[in-house]
Amino acid sequence: MKTTTIRELRHDTTMVLEWVKNGETVEVTRRNEPVAILSAPGRKRRSVRPDFAARLKRIYGRQALAVTATELIAEARGER
Repeated sequence: MKTTTIRELRHDTTMVLEWVKNGETVEVTRRNEPVAILSAPGRKRRSVRPDFAARLKRIYGRQALAVTATELIAEARGER
């Protein structure tokens, strides 16, 4: 674990954040007393999105709808 002072953090934030980006954990001190620990966030998991196309195919099959979504929206909006 690397250590930095508050002053060094203020004046050279880019360098300290580069350490964190490279996987280092950085302890921030004030008058030789630790006040914070900086570390990179954990990797976020990609959320799995539902397969809407497969769901629609399962519900409607190959059936063609009589009216398209564009026509339904235009009808709901009325004439402009």
